[in-house]
Amino acid sequence: MTIGTESRPLRVAVVGAGPSGFYAADALFKSPLTVSIDAFDRLPTPFGLLRGGVAPDHQKMKSVGAYYERVATANEYRFRFFGNVAIGTDITIDELRTYYDAIIVSMGAQSDRKLGIPGEDLPGVHAATEFVGWYNGHPDYQHLTFDLSQETVVVVGQGNVAIDVTRILAKPISELRKTDIPEAILDQLAKSKVKNIHLVGRRGPVQSAFTELEIKEFGELEGCKVVIDPADMVLNAESETELNGETNTKARKNMAVLRHYVDEPKADGDKTVTIRFLESPVEIQGVDRVARIVLEKNTLTGEAGKQQATGTGTRVELDAGLVFKSIGYKGVAMPGMPFDEKSGTIPNTKGQVGNDPALYVAGWIKRGPKGVLGTNKPCSTETIETLLANVDQMPGCASPDPTAVEKLLEQRRIQWVSYADWKVIDQIEKEHGEKLGKPREKFTSAGDILSILRRVNA
Repeated sequence: MTIGTESRPLRVAVVGAGPSGFYAADALFKSPLTVSIDAFDRLPTPFGLLRGGVAPDHQKMKSVGAYYERVATANEYRFRFFGNVAIGTDITIDELRTYYDAIIVSMGAQSDRKLGIPGEDLPGVHAATEFVGWYNGHPDYQHLTFDLSQETVVVVGQGNVAIDVTRILAKPISELRKTDIPEAILDQLAKSKVKNIHLVGRRGPVQSAFTELEIKEFGELEGCKVVIDPADMVLNAESETELNGETNTKARKNMAVLRHYVDEPKADGDKTVTIRFLESPVEIQGVDRVARIVLEKNTLTGEAGKQQATGTGTRVELDAGLVFKSIGYKGVAMPGMPFDEKSGTIPNTKGQVGNDPALYVAGWIKRGPKGVLGTNKPCSTETIETLLANVDQMPGCASPDPTAVEKLLEQRRIQWVSYADWKVIDQIEKEHGEKLGKPREKFTSAGDILSILRRVNA
């Protein structure tokens, strides 16, 4: 029997119902084949980083959720969501092969990269990703505590996550209450004593990873002033060459904003964001908890466009009661799959794992934690093109009956969450949020979500 027909649809399991998973599903549904897709996620809610990682005060960025919603609902007879199902424990990759012709792993990058310096494990030193997960209401991070009674915070890194952490710490609580940060967390942020935030980058302003819009927001925050050492804005010849390159409009826009902060500083503010360039952390000091961070001054070496930060030996100490490490995400291994520890990815060729016609990857676990949400679309499309080219080589699963995997989960007493179940939770969150003048009031416990659904479905 030919796979991909009305009588025998191509059965695909998507492991990880985040952006890359939904882009992969959309690409499959747009193919000429008849496809049946089951998307699995260990959380009871879909959308991955869109829900648990995108800045809560950037609600416009979350509008892409409507696109993912259309992928699920426009293909409701060919798309199923299995939330609260952990692949690798509740059901293995090898077991999925019994029920699906192809498997696409799109579980993202769930860990963080280490600084690799002394004192990194002191209390008060956190991965920025943990803080982001916490204030976004991600169930995995609600047990954590952050000592916001500290006045000085250092954020190591100048990428998107570092900028988000800095902005949330600097933003007035009156503005944060309009976001979808859960009320219990807002109450803790309201008690924050943080006054000084240092945003540390190892290279110069021309090489900065942030964008003009992100850095400009700091100057627009009520009661917040931005400080930059004018010496950091003095460029070497190679950086001048980079800045004036025809395609480097991003750097020129960044520099215009940064120079404005230097030339026209705010007179005062309750909070101060100090943007520090050409510094790298070499040690974190303290006895029972973090007390200070030691930074080494850097210089840039190498040709224009390929400059690297090189330590000068000159060190600076900063008192700090809280440190957030934000130097990138890293993927974690999945049982039954090959894994490259160095890159934190599953080795693949255009999305195909080895020579296996049934096994594929998409998103950060495929290419590493690079790009924004939209970057996942061409990445997933490439994977699906590879998959479709291999359909004729697929042996076909032993149990293509769509009810077979449901029966297995029922036998194992796993309470899986359907997309219809998610829509119930979605509606409740929005209704609770409306009463509070915010987009939604998130449930932060998987147990609470499952308990509510048991009552609704009783």
